[in-house]
Amino acid sequence: MEASRLLTPRMSRLVPPDHVPHPTQQAFLLLDDMEAFYGGAAGGGKSDALLMAALQYEDIPHYRALILRRTFPELSMAGAIMDRAKDWLLPQGIAWNSSEHVFTFPSGASLTFAHAQYEDDVRRFASTEFHFIGVDEVTRFTEWMYRFMFSRLRKTAGDPIPLRMRSASNPGDIGHEWVKARFVKPGDASRPFIPARLKDNPSLDQDQYLKSLAQLHPVERRRLLEGDWDVAEAGAYFRRGWFRVIEEAPKRFVRVVRYWDLAGTPPDGRNDPDWTAGFKMGLDVDKVLYGLHMQRFRASFNTVEQMLTQTAMLDGRNVPIFIEQEPGSAGKAVIAYFKKALQGYTVHGVQTTKGKTERAAPVASQAEAGNVVLVNGPWVAPFLDECEAFPTGAHDDQVDAMTGAFEALVLRPASTLVSW
Repeated sequence: MEASRLLTPRMSRLVPPDHVPHPTQQAFLLLDDMEAFYGGAAGGGKSDALLMAALQYEDIPHYRALILRRTFPELSMAGAIMDRAKDWLLPQGIAWNSSEHVFTFPSGASLTFAHAQYEDDVRRFASTEFHFIGVDEVTRFTEWMYRFMFSRLRKTAGDPIPLRMRSASNPGDIGHEWVKARFVKPGDASRPFIPARLKDNPSLDQDQYLKSLAQLHPVERRRLLEGDWDVAEAGAYFRRGWFRVIEEAPKRFVRVVRYWDLAGTPPDGRNDPDWTAGFKMGLDVDKVLYGLHMQRFRASFNTVEQMLTQTAMLDGRNVPIFIEQEPGSAGKAVIAYFKKALQGYTVHGVQTTKGKTERAAPVASQAEAGNVVLVNGPWVAPFLDECEAFPTGAHDDQVDAMTGAFEALVLRPASTLVSW
């Protein structure tokens, strides 16, 4: 790399004069690696760094850039990255399509803002291609979503614009562990990590922000103030490393059950409803628990019935079905309905009185002891993401289903179960 590039990053003329990059932002903008990560502490200038990086080649006609966040409110709220881009670009007359959320520059280049609330939402980009993809608050995403977006990073032969995947985040949230493993600990020279601290951002009122951060829980304060990726979540129930993953299940079990935590609201693009989750778990003669399969979906009640029936057929009649029963007559009616719909299968309704964390504690203890093994499949990664976010994550349906399966196998009388 030329010495001049080492000293001065390529900068767009559209970056406002009062947003000259500070040293850590400059280091980020100078990187020529395909993949890089910026962040750590809050207030380190992450959003500005991503936006500056996205604008670096806006003067080249065929340049295409994308900035992605998990939900639209996170993308569009006051002070967020899309709002900041408007503050920078609209006063300079840059064309803005408010329905498509796209800036088009005088050169013909474009910068698109989008969100991917649900895992499959990233497939919407399957017919698109970009030179630059910036993932803001990447720990809000699963690793599968992040990796999928590399398929959208491409260009024609001979194109001089580099392909770049850039991300930024604080520690924490559902993607904490995979982001830490990919970029931070132990780190990878091909995926540079530029740590940023509050003290690195001279444009922020640091004294006032320190007073705000002082009100946080000690764990969050260490993550946001110090950028600490190692501090444990207080009261966390599960760790990814507690679960051993194997490629093939044992041939024999003492018992196998499927436990369902039901939901009946399909997503409509604006809501984030619960999932219907059905966990299949087996217990062997050594009292080791095996997570065999997770069925998870969001759909209307009619589709829920179809999926439960299909899953029961695939599991076989010797796998009893447990369904969490809501309180009152409505809950009883639902169980009665499924007992009729699943005639020929053993179906139990299960009423619960304990809280989610209290119920999860026994199976978490077994997982910590190494007694919960998972059979590898596409379901494992999102399941582990949810386990690590429990009990403060956005969803806990898979954890509830695992907890129920554990209770059915270990804590309920054997006479209620059907032998494998």
